[in-house]
Amino acid sequence: MSTTVPQPPGLKRADIQEHDLSIPGRQVIQNRVDISPDAPLLRHKHPGEEVIYVLEGSLEYQIDGRPPIRVSAGEGLMVPPETVHAVKNIGAGNAAELATYIVEKGKPFLVVVD
Repeated sequence: MSTTVPQPPGLKRADIQEHDLSIPGRQVIQNRVDISPDAPLLRHKHPGEEVIYVLEGSLEYQIDGRPPIRVSAGEGLMVPPETVHAVKNIGAGNAAELATYIVEKGKPFLVVVD
């Protein structure tokens, strides 16, 4: 899968699926992302939409141009394409999200931003 990126301690990304879409030049990538309370804040962006469903715990998303957004298990969120964002576990235990990306094929899946 094209989702291979270095994973900092406290973040674990597990590939679920990756498929071409009927829209030319687009693909869908789906990951489970486990985020521990001590995971670092990693500012990054994707070459397409990220559709998030929180599986467990409580997370705070910092999306450029918006106030922080808190999302808990059973809730969802969408991050627009090429928008710099980061996620932080704001609970005491593990948190996890199901991340579905609808991205441009052939572009780097995840770009870390300083």
